[in-house]
Amino acid sequence: MTTIATATRPGLRTGLAAAALCAGLLLSACAGGPAAPMDGGKPVPAALKPADSERAAFTWHAVGSQIYECRASDKGGWAWVFVAPEADLFNQKDEKVGTHGADPNWTALDGSKTLGTVKARADGERPGDIPLLLLTAKSAGTPGKMAAVTSVQRLNTEGGNAPAKGCAVQADAGKRVKEGYTADYVFFTAKNT
Repeated sequence: MTTIATATRPGLRTGLAAAALCAGLLLSACAGGPAAPMDGGKPVPAALKPADSERAAFTWHAVGSQIYECRASDKGGWAWVFVAPEADLFNQKDEKVGTHGADPNWTALDGSKTLGTVKARADGERPGDIPLLLLTAKSAGTPGKMAAVTSVQRLNTEGGNAPAKGCAVQADAGKRVKEGYTADYVFFTAKNT
């Protein structure tokens, strides 16, 4: 049995994002000064800072699912284990520009693709949010939009964590669930490109 939790497209969350930005700006002003902003005005954890030799090239918004499977746990019993992401990617005009999948990979509609390896992580804003990440990246496809990407940040995550319940008995083994999530992926390239 597969359970699907849905996420919203970028255009549908504009009002909420604006309200969150205003609240974030007010909180940072009250806290005694501005923090380093990321999309939405939230601070980027220091651990997720890319190399000084890189620059942010573009940001795409992901809407999709994090897939989990019930498997035997190393500690005994059963646990939800992450399998893969499955998401569509959108630009600032709310146009679909690519997909995000296993390994992890990001594939642009032009056929170019980059593979990522987790370098650093930080907690999401809420308990149900998947972690924020910094990943090193390398081209794995044809020339195009993704070919020069050297790092990827996953920011502004909403949802996507494994279910809090279920996966408790052997009868659940092999069961998969899809937990809806959204995130912003910031793609970095070398400053000289």
